[in-house]
Amino acid sequence: MEQPYGPDTWLRFAISGIILGSVYAVIALGYTLVYGILFMINFAHGDV
Repeated sequence: MEQPYGPDTWLRFAISGIILGSVYAVIALGYTLVYGILFMINFAHGDV
């Protein structure tokens, strides 16, 4: 049975997942900091 993806593809998947997870973490950190300071959710991060 032939594998659909080679090791280099799995490495790319892992790197993409780490990068995307880091972006989500930075966004969550921004919301947490704004909520911790203002005690309200501000969805207009572009205005901050």
